[in-house]
Amino acid sequence: MTKHAAPVPPLASRYLPLLWPILALCCCALLWGVTLVRTDAETARAGETALRQADAYAEAYQQYLTRSIAEMDQITMQLKHSWERSPRPGLLEDMRGDGMFTDNTFLSVSVVGPDGRVRSSTRPGHEAAGLAATRFFQQHRNNNSTALRIGVVPPELRQAREAVLFTRRIDSADDDFDGVVVIVVDAQYLTSFVGPAAIGQDGVLALAASEGKLRVEQRSAGEARQALLPRELRPLIDSPSPRLLAGEQGFTDGVARMTGWRASPVYPVVAIVALSQREALATAQQYGQDSRNTVALASAGVMVLGLLACVLSQRSAVRLREQDEVRRAYRTATESANDGFYMASPLLDRTGEAIDFVIVDCNERGAYFYGLTREDMVGRRVSELERGLPGAEVIESYRAAMANGFYEEDRRMPVDARLNIAWGRRRLMRVGNGLAITLQDISERKAHEDQLQRMANEDPLTGLPNRHWLLDYVPAVLARAGSANEELALLFVDLDEFKHVNDSHGHAVGDRLLKAAARRLVALLRPNDRVARFGGDEFVVLLSPAHDEGQVADVAERIVTAFRAPFAIGDEIQASIGASVGIAMFPRDGLDAHTLIRHADIAMYAGKNDGRGQHRFFDQALSVSVRQRALLKQRLLEAIERKQFLLHYQPRVAPLTGELLSMEALLRWQHPEAGMIAPGDFIPLAESTGLILPIGELVIEGACAQLAAWRAEGTRLVPVSINVSVKQFSSGRVQRQLEAALARHRIPAALLEIEITESVMMGDHDDIVAELAAIRALGVKLHVDDFGTGYSSLAQLQRLHMDVLKVDRAFTAELDGPGRGKVFFQAIVSMAHALGMEVVAEGVETEAQLAILRELGCDEVQGYLISKPLPPDMVAARFLRQPVPEHDCKGLQPAHAIQ
Repeated sequence: MTKHAAPVPPLASRYLPLLWPILALCCCALLWGVTLVRTDAETARAGETALRQADAYAEAYQQYLTRSIAEMDQITMQLKHSWERSPRPGLLEDMRGDGMFTDNTFLSVSVVGPDGRVRSSTRPGHEAAGLAATRFFQQHRNNNSTALRIGVVPPELRQAREAVLFTRRIDSADDDFDGVVVIVVDAQYLTSFVGPAAIGQDGVLALAASEGKLRVEQRSAGEARQALLPRELRPLIDSPSPRLLAGEQGFTDGVARMTGWRASPVYPVVAIVALSQREALATAQQYGQDSRNTVALASAGVMVLGLLACVLSQRSAVRLREQDEVRRAYRTATESANDGFYMASPLLDRTGEAIDFVIVDCNERGAYFYGLTREDMVGRRVSELERGLPGAEVIESYRAAMANGFYEEDRRMPVDARLNIAWGRRRLMRVGNGLAITLQDISERKAHEDQLQRMANEDPLTGLPNRHWLLDYVPAVLARAGSANEELALLFVDLDEFKHVNDSHGHAVGDRLLKAAARRLVALLRPNDRVARFGGDEFVVLLSPAHDEGQVADVAERIVTAFRAPFAIGDEIQASIGASVGIAMFPRDGLDAHTLIRHADIAMYAGKNDGRGQHRFFDQALSVSVRQRALLKQRLLEAIERKQFLLHYQPRVAPLTGELLSMEALLRWQHPEAGMIAPGDFIPLAESTGLILPIGELVIEGACAQLAAWRAEGTRLVPVSINVSVKQFSSGRVQRQLEAALARHRIPAALLEIEITESVMMGDHDDIVAELAAIRALGVKLHVDDFGTGYSSLAQLQRLHMDVLKVDRAFTAELDGPGRGKVFFQAIVSMAHALGMEVVAEGVETEAQLAILRELGCDEVQGYLISKPLPPDMVAARFLRQPVPEHDCKGLQPAHAIQ
């Protein structure tokens, strides 16, 4: 680093006439300075010597205490084992007879039983003492630790002199509490470590517990005891040793003492040695007084000049010393740090304003950031170093630091090939007339933050922005569009058959399909349009700006058309899925992101319900429909929970005789406020939402329960058929539900029949085929409901072994018309009989239709000519409790009376 000489102030010429007085003054000042320095040094040396001496005494005293307490530890341990092996009152007396505990001047030993009474003691008269209420006895009784405890002697032991208590728990053979070994040691045994010759007349030797109330003090020369130690020892013990204690935090007698302390590494005690500061510094102070007297006599003639010279020399020395310490600290800190450190000095114009800053010092790390060495860095202007940024911006931050004393910023560094830092945190602090600058490399942290930001806003599968990004991005786009009076379109895109691909080919193929769909979607849009994956198989497209609905419709139709083309997933899989698109326009359909997304979602689902693979714009009627649908779904859930569903039964009779052969159970919803709700108003919603599953289970349970109730009443029973939807069969639980309900109500399987639509029979769904076979194995008949409206074939009817064909009412209505309805119906009857199946005609409403059905050999008829669906009590009264009619053609005539 280039060194700069400090400027010399122009004082020499001003004081040149006074050269000799100044020289005389300097001589006096030098004499006083040397004297004072030597006096201070002698005083400081005496103080340091006293501190070291107190510390050395404390260390030696701690070792002495540790050894002494270790002896008590061994004694109590030996007594514990001896008593546990042979608990007899004469134990201690025997041990005294063997030469132990012969000196009772400082030590007394006792064994206390579990009742708190002294069992054996080396001091006569202690056997009668009751110690059960003492603190040490309760601690040993309540704690199974056998460690040595050190504490204060309780009043119950009637100790005449200050002493220290050592105790240890005694255990019985079953590890239960069996007493305490107690040793009382005279405090002088532990504190008579040194005398006045070593620690002086005001010296103090003390023993204190690390935690607790134990304090034993010994003042020099055996003076009367006085509580000299500070009340709070924890600040003393927690601070570095040794130190001077004086004032309010010092000793209670007000004497300042050089105090050293050491904590025992083995026991919870602290050894404290304090030497009087007055005594320690007495010799140094006498030396200083003598030196000052000598100097005062020598410099009496020039006292005034000597005082002035002393002040000036002291000030100069202080300044030089502070500057030197700052330089050393700065150089030590900066050269070992990872941050760049700089010292900058302002370049001022004639008005005193800083127009630039010059680097006057730096460390090697700081020079490396700019691709320079320290020698090249020093002397350069800041505007030259920061040439990639506007000069005024850089200089302004330096000026702010000079004005306010501090400035901090995170800044992307200029784009410069020579720089070795991308992001820096710069702290500028005014120091005197310059600036101290710290530059920290935060490039890795910024890169990590960018990565976290990308992870938070990017879908990891498709690489598209995610929902979080979309909800943050859209408000700003809407604000800009609102300010510019522009329209914006939000498209909600849902893949139509994605779930089927995911279920049939696995999630890995589904993930590849989503990636391909994302790529195809992005390729269809303009560069300024944005695409985000909203979740699952849903995407959101933001068209900004959107000129008119025609343009938006073209984009939506382009998406729908593009997604009709199959996706090649791997070498062998071709996935055809399609897409449905809902569109919401800003500001017409909403003013915020959540509203636009919700409305676009509503439009998408409306289009999907009308037929997949199309786009639909949002209108308010769709929102009302969605709310009504949600309300109806909530009511359906309440109806399931509160059992508001009931069954009506429509009879099926023989066309020739009018005999009741079977009935169909039809679901009704008895709402407490809306009244009876027809199935057509809620069954489609139950199908689409999956609520048909619990409803279907209620129908099975209700039909079986009603059959059981009729049986209990002695009513004649006929088979009852119930309708089962495709979703129920897809769940794979119909057979188990039927079996459980039949067993629970003890109903023969022949009394329950299942009606399925032709859509259940479509395709080769092995699980549905297996479910139908399991139902037939129970003995339950299978009906094909609404036959003729679907696409079932003879092969499917034969493969599934269906029992009954229920011909749709549309064919029944054509029987007596001018067309070929009779011919088609005849073909159905012939085909069914050829397959061994019975035929039921639905929707019979006229006598002419009934006559033709008799002629065609139809097995059963059902319709309003026979009876409308009736509640259980009415159908039982009118059909089940009536006698079986005679076999004649007039058996159906009474049916008109019950419509």
